[in-house]
Amino acid sequence: MEFRLTPVAFAALPGWEEDDPSSLFAVMARCRQHMRDVKPYRRGSLGIRAEILEDVFSCAAGIQPQSASEARGFFETHFRPFLIGRSDGQPGFVTAFYEPEVEVSASPDAIWKYPFYRRPGDLIEIDDANRPPFMDSSYAFGLRTDDHIGFYPDRQAIDEGSLDGRGLEIAWARSRVDVFFAHVQGAARLCYRDGTVQRITYAAKAGHPFTGIGRHLVDIGEIPFEQVSMASIRQWLADHPERQDEILWNNRSYIFFREAAVENAELGPIAAAKVQLEPMRSLAVDRLIHTFSSPFYIHSDSLKHLTGGRPFQRLMMALDTGTAITGPARGDIFTGSGDAAGDLAGNVRNDADFYILIPKISASEFTDAQ
Repeated sequence: MEFRLTPVAFAALPGWEEDDPSSLFAVMARCRQHMRDVKPYRRGSLGIRAEILEDVFSCAAGIQPQSASEARGFFETHFRPFLIGRSDGQPGFVTAFYEPEVEVSASPDAIWKYPFYRRPGDLIEIDDANRPPFMDSSYAFGLRTDDHIGFYPDRQAIDEGSLDGRGLEIAWARSRVDVFFAHVQGAARLCYRDGTVQRITYAAKAGHPFTGIGRHLVDIGEIPFEQVSMASIRQWLADHPERQDEILWNNRSYIFFREAAVENAELGPIAAAKVQLEPMRSLAVDRLIHTFSSPFYIHSDSLKHLTGGRPFQRLMMALDTGTAITGPARGDIFTGSGDAAGDLAGNVRNDADFYILIPKISASEFTDAQ
C-alpha cells in the first residue's frame, strides 16, 4: 500500500499537551539494551534505522522525568512527527490485544484435557531459499522430514491428536476456547491449581493462514457485524458447544509457545521486539514497513472506552507485530493482562490517526511521498 508522510508540529497533535509519556523512558531503556546487547531491530521498508533509534534512546539513559511536560520535551527535542496518510484516503485502524489468564493443570485428566504445546522439533522455518515450489510465499513454517519439506498439520489435525505422545505439552486447560484465544493473543499467564503462575509466549506457528472466526461468524449469519466482539464470540461458542470444532477449525493457524517467568507482573509478555510490553503504551505494527521501537502517536475520537470516556490520544512504541496487522497505519494496542484487560481489548475496532515520530537526525529523508 502506498502512503505519504506529512510533517506536522507537535502542537498539531490532538491532545499532545495532555499526554504523559513518562513510562516510555523505561521502554526505551529496555529496547536500547536489547539492541546493544543482542542485535539491532530489522529495518522496515519505511527506512528508519534501528541504530539511529538506539542513539536517541542513549540520550534518554538515566533520565527520570519529573513531570509530563519534561517527558514530552524529550520527544520534542529528539523527534519530528509525521502524519501517515494512506493513498486511498482512508483513516488508520486500530484493534487491541491482551494477555489472557488461563487456569491450568500440570497433568491431564478427564477435565483438564486441552494442551498448550511447545514448538515441535520437526517444525522448520521457511524462506525463499528452502520453500518448495508448491508452497505459497505466505508460509513461514513447514514440516521437515528426512527427504522433503511439506505443510505442517493444521489446527484440526493437531486437535485430533497429530502431536500426541511427543511430550510437547506445557500444561492442560479445561476449555478449548481458552486455549484458542490464547493462540489469538499469542501469549498467556497460566494459573496452576497450586497457585503457581507461569507465563507462556509465542514461539512459532504451524504456518497456515490466520482466519478470524468473528468474521466467519458474520459471514455465515450467526452474529451481526455491529455486535462482533470477543465477548460475543465467546458467548456464541458457549451457546453452541456442538459447533465449536466447526468454527475453531475454520482458523487453520496454530500457535506454539515457550515458558517464561513472570518477572514483573505489572508488565506484559516479551513480544516480537524482545522486550516486555508496557500496557496501553505498546503497539503491534506491520514490521515489514516499520522498525520496532519506533514511537507512534495515536489519536481516535471514537476510541473512548480505553480512556474513561475521553478521546484516545497518546504516545506509544512499536513493540510487536501480527499476521493481521498489515499496512502503514494499522496497529494493535496492548491493553494489559487478565480479564479486565480482555474486556477492553475485545471491543476495539476503531478508526485512528497515526503519527510516526522520526529522529530529527534523519527526518529530512521522509518529507516526500513513500
